[in-house]
Amino acid sequence: MFQKTSFTTLIVGVFVVYVLHTCWVMYGIVYTKPCEQPKGENCIIPYLAEKPRLQLSVYTALKSNGEGGHSLILKVDDFDVHSRIERNVNVSLPKKTRNNGTLYALVFVHQAGVSPWQDTRQVHMVAQLTTFMLPKPPEVSLISGQDAPQPEQQKTTGDTPPNRPVSHWRSRLTLNIVTEDFTFDREALPSDVHRYLRVFQSGKKMVYLPLLFVDELSNRVKDLMEINSSTSELPLTVSYDTISLGKLRFWIHMQDAVYSLQQFGFTEKDADEIKGIFVDTNLYFLALTFFVAAFHLLFDFLAFKNDISFWKKKKSMVGMSSKAVLWRCFSTIVVFLYLLDQQTSLLVLIPAGIGSVIEVWKVKKAFKIQVVWNGLKPTFQFGKSDESERRTEEYDTLAMKYLSYLLYPMCIGGAVYSLIYVKYKSWYSWLINSMVNGVYAFGFLFMLPQLFVNYKLKSVAHLPWKAFMYKAFNTFIDDVFAFIITMPTSHRLACFRDDVVFLVYLYQRWLYPVDKSRVNEYGVSFDKKPKEKTHKD
Repeated sequence: MFQKTSFTTLIVGVFVVYVLHTCWVMYGIVYTKPCEQPKGENCIIPYLAEKPRLQLSVYTALKSNGEGGHSLILKVDDFDVHSRIERNVNVSLPKKTRNNGTLYALVFVHQAGVSPWQDTRQVHMVAQLTTFMLPKPPEVSLISGQDAPQPEQQKTTGDTPPNRPVSHWRSRLTLNIVTEDFTFDREALPSDVHRYLRVFQSGKKMVYLPLLFVDELSNRVKDLMEINSSTSELPLTVSYDTISLGKLRFWIHMQDAVYSLQQFGFTEKDADEIKGIFVDTNLYFLALTFFVAAFHLLFDFLAFKNDISFWKKKKSMVGMSSKAVLWRCFSTIVVFLYLLDQQTSLLVLIPAGIGSVIEVWKVKKAFKIQVVWNGLKPTFQFGKSDESERRTEEYDTLAMKYLSYLLYPMCIGGAVYSLIYVKYKSWYSWLINSMVNGVYAFGFLFMLPQLFVNYKLKSVAHLPWKAFMYKAFNTFIDDVFAFIITMPTSHRLACFRDDVVFLVYLYQRWLYPVDKSRVNEYGVSFDKKPKEKTHKD
């Protein structure tokens, strides 16, 4: 009675609901309902509307509450909240901080000429100027054995074990204040703003002090400096700029999300990659990126599903390049090992690991490998190929022979060049980097043997076209962003070369149309119509 719903339709439906729900949540974040009656008792008006004379003061202290002493490092008289400010200061490091300790910045916005410790109408925020992470291992030339030069402040004394996190200096402190003349409604006060809101009674009116915000998302790993016992002072860049209320609320949610990930075990480097998504991108472009990334994820899933379904039913390798399948497995594992060596974020590392396992499974299917266990000792058995498969293998081997004349010299030359002119942490790093560079630079060439096999067989019916199409959509999306975002020319060319090969695949699909009257390897003919049932009286 009811038509059966496919799994793909269900996933697409869930995806649409997810996107609509996300849009609604984002709208609720960036839009804040103002007070409808500004002179009413339920309204909270801004203190900045009175245009008071303010002062910005920044102190450093060993404790977040300022106990045990504090030092003034920056004072801005007649602080104009509407003007952008950037100051460079040198901060003296206490002995406890130099010995793998911490240091805090206490930021005050208060009345001019009044001490922030005595001002009842001051707002302040606390920021940690140090963080703990593993020191970067030295890089050496594998030929000469000489260490790569390091900045003076990043040289370690050797007292700290190499696998123990050490204190690093955050060289930037970014401050923001909401300067909009916005009136809050006490009954519709956003919970994310509530913890930043300080109010006082002025007659019959409720007034809120400036919304001061310390932008932790701007603290990037590239700006960190390693601290050691010989470091007496380090530079600090204090920058201030205005921020809209909508962006402030969005930034608060993103900052809380990054903090939650760190509580779940994500390292400083993992969090830094997530910060880069928000800090290095315009908000409008970030919204566009979200939708594109969502569709990218959907196409990835559909390509994954169709690829698994295709190979699960695959019984014969007729028309399929087994060399291309083997190379795909090898390149995926190399990329995974490279990401593992670079201590990449788990958000990227886990999918790469899953993809490697899937590619190994596809090699097992392609070469008809069976694992037979004799107790604890495994034995590998390879299936036999029929005449049609052997014919495909001949074309595949011939294509690889021609390809090797170009590929091997290029890979060897690149590896020798990196061995002489590039510095690495170890021989393992050099080996992995050389292989991954070969994969990135010349990997697309291994798509060519399949084109050669298609040309010889004059057929493309054996290819997983649904998975191809979804992967192509993702490639086109990557290409568009390669031109929108500033990237090197070599990377842009690398994005488009896969498209050229895929266009050749499409041309072959048009050139060699599928004969739907021919029975395929599953015993199915596409032009067969199901026989109608007849009932005898």
